[in-house]
Amino acid sequence: MAFNFGGAATNPATGLAAPGFGTTTTAAAPAGFGGFGTTTTGGLFGNTQNKGFGFSSGLGTGTTAAAGFGTSLGTTLGGGFGGFNIQPQQQQQGSFFGQQAQAPAQSNQLVHTANALSAPTLLGDERDAILAKWNQLQAFWGTGKGYFNNQLPPVDFTQENPFCRFKAVGYSCIPGSKDEDGLVVLAFNKKEADVRSQQQQLVESLHKVLGGNQTLTVNVEGVKALPDDQTEVVIYVVERSPNGTSKRIPATTLYSYVEQANTKAQLTQLAVFMSVTRTELSPAQLKQLLANAPAGVDPIIWEQAKVDNPDADKLIPVPMVGFKELLRRLKIQDQMTKQHQSRVDIISNDISELQKNQATTVAKIAQYKRKLMDLSHRVLQVLIKQEIQRKSGYAIQVDEEHLRVQLDTIQCELNAPTQFKGRLNELMSQIRMQNHFGTVRSEERYSVDGDLLREIRQHLKQQQEGLSQLISVIKDDVEDIKLIEHGLLDRLG
Repeated sequence: MAFNFGGAATNPATGLAAPGFGTTTTAAAPAGFGGFGTTTTGGLFGNTQNKGFGFSSGLGTGTTAAAGFGTSLGTTLGGGFGGFNIQPQQQQQGSFFGQQAQAPAQSNQLVHTANALSAPTLLGDERDAILAKWNQLQAFWGTGKGYFNNQLPPVDFTQENPFCRFKAVGYSCIPGSKDEDGLVVLAFNKKEADVRSQQQQLVESLHKVLGGNQTLTVNVEGVKALPDDQTEVVIYVVERSPNGTSKRIPATTLYSYVEQANTKAQLTQLAVFMSVTRTELSPAQLKQLLANAPAGVDPIIWEQAKVDNPDADKLIPVPMVGFKELLRRLKIQDQMTKQHQSRVDIISNDISELQKNQATTVAKIAQYKRKLMDLSHRVLQVLIKQEIQRKSGYAIQVDEEHLRVQLDTIQCELNAPTQFKGRLNELMSQIRMQNHFGTVRSEERYSVDGDLLREIRQHLKQQQEGLSQLISVIKDDVEDIKLIEHGLLDRLG
């Protein structure tokens, strides 16, 4: 899959998200969806005041707000919007893609960037023009610092700045799971084989991390390999009530507990380096996400990416900034390609096995047909003998006599020379002759060397010339004999 920096590109592969762009965040509780609210999380396990799930003990409290965009669109593993990297554990300040809420600060940043790129006043001579070009080069590359004034700090050029040229837009799958499904993705710095071999121990360890409550059960939804010997594990937690009913813990509640400092430290010891929810977006969230171009992405390119979306119901455009992000998506695409190839190989093997089974079944069906025919003939013979014994001692009835006459007529027609039997014998004779000639022809296949063939041809030519001379001599002798006979007849006459 080729990517064109500065334009839109399609990459439906999914995987771990690299750091996003244009996000100014501060560490805090899990963020809500922009200005739609925040998530307030109280004590989690053993909180008797929590009645959010109808059980006496559960994950989360009743004060947990609806899932914000920070959790549903956070850094995704193998199926979401990694390019945006709206970290769920960080609180977004201000607008949709985490831009600063303070308009004066934004305005000053833009003014400073413009001064650094067009009119720096650091040296006060012609060298400022050279400095401006150098700042432009740094801005295009997305790295470095732009000095423009002795009294002000330099501008930090990152790949998120709108002048960075190494940008593109790809596509990622929209999560389809609901918050009620409770799916949370944990990324491990372990190989898939190691995770699968230690899956039971992993479940027990996660249960201990979640408090060891006997009413909670940790379940593994799926395990999938990721690039760089990393593994994605999708889990959900089921809570059982005393009356025997059970219910899944919502994904947002489980994620809020997992992202707590003490829980996160314990998960880090288990080689977990990232955790995200995998919940679908509401139509309003999806609309707002698509309405505004991400920070540093040209709105024209963003609008074109929305138009070029191959499947707007399943895919969503995501920005790719820098070569690291491109490399990450290429690795994910390569990983997905290997998984698809592995699945295709499995399907191919299954098809081959099914074809073998089909051939065996067809052979058995033919065998059973022959056996059925033999048994039918045996049954018919038994019925004939039984009927003969039953009719023994009785006179031939009228209908039996009519049947005998019809059978004699059919037999005569079959035995007639010009009828079916004669034609059948003729066809059988022709088939035997064809088989015989075919066998003879197949046996009389010779291979003659070219030199030997020329010698044979020369020898036959010489023989033909000798025969021609002999015929000529015989003709002359015949003429002489005729003259002698004619002279003898004249003398006798």
